[in-house]
Amino acid sequence: MIRIEPRAGTGRTRRGTSLHRKTAELATRDESQSVLSNTDIAELLAQQAERETGILSRAFRRAARSAFLWPAEVSDLIEQNRALTELRGVGPFIEKQIRNWMEKPPRRAKTVPAVRQDFISLAEARRRLARRPAWPKKLHGDLQMHSRWSDGSGTIAQMAHAAKERSYEYIGITDHSKTLKIAGGIDERALKAQGAEITEVNVAIRKSGLDLTVLRSIEMNLNPRGEGDMSPESLVNLDLVLGSFHSSLRATENQTERYLAALRNPNIHILGHPRGRIYNFRIGLKADWPRVFAEAARLDKAVEIDCYPDRQDLNVELLKFAREHGTRISLGTDAHHPWQLEFIDVGLAAALRARIPDDRILNFMPRGELQAWTQRLRDRNTSKT
Repeated sequence: MIRIEPRAGTGRTRRGTSLHRKTAELATRDESQSVLSNTDIAELLAQQAERETGILSRAFRRAARSAFLWPAEVSDLIEQNRALTELRGVGPFIEKQIRNWMEKPPRRAKTVPAVRQDFISLAEARRRLARRPAWPKKLHGDLQMHSRWSDGSGTIAQMAHAAKERSYEYIGITDHSKTLKIAGGIDERALKAQGAEITEVNVAIRKSGLDLTVLRSIEMNLNPRGEGDMSPESLVNLDLVLGSFHSSLRATENQTERYLAALRNPNIHILGHPRGRIYNFRIGLKADWPRVFAEAARLDKAVEIDCYPDRQDLNVELLKFAREHGTRISLGTDAHHPWQLEFIDVGLAAALRARIPDDRILNFMPRGELQAWTQRLRDRNTSKT
């Protein structure tokens, strides 16, 4: 937050005469807490966008969303005498405005609109993870990303190379399915052809002596009734199936039944970006979330943290409900470019803040354990038919 006034102390210490030291501590604390974080700056940029019009409004709005991608805090760049224009979405005009805010932090807004609440910046995420270095070391892979087969910019081999650079054991290539035409969704025939390419990539990886497996996966488009758009036969040989809603995402009525139907879909392992929220654009759907998470836990299915910085879906507040019900959690960057695999830090930090237990996070499973889990779900569904 922009400015947090410290609670006044008594000025009294055990030895009774440390008033000056106490005052100095409060002053130091107030000074540190008045420094704007990237999250604070994002809110100021969003507010400024609402005051501007035309091109300028769009520039401030774009910069606000970009602030969550900035790898370092603005305060650190200023301290290092670096130009803020090296940050995504920041030109000379916006740099000047940010520097003015840094020099004289504005009074904190009483409330932040819900469409902009509960987002973690990449810089904050990395700061949190640095304090808990053992946490990110538990990570074995990334379970949502896209390739050129749908709306990604990288080939499967390029996404795999980026994963190797991060020492992953596995990644899930989850291109969009056929009814999401705006994202170049693939049909059953293309999914089969993609599977052949994934096999070739895995063979090449093994020949190179690396321990990385590209999992055959898909992000299947769901209609509001929780039904998928791919034939069950086309999904049988996949390692992993995400199911995600991409339509009717501005409905204002309770959507609990939609979620329950999706979780009960026998072809789905993970419910992707459940709320459908996007920073400063769409607040996402409403539901009886404890009921949704309880059903996911009963079925032993997972809900996702989409780690893309302007999605962060599920967010920390809802993740706490999921934790209470023992629901499995999946981390996926939703990367559309190889470099975006770095967004995993946002999801790791969110899970850490929500205190999700290690054994509830799919990505902390070794590959064999993850595949055994998906197979158990399939076996259970087969036994019911």
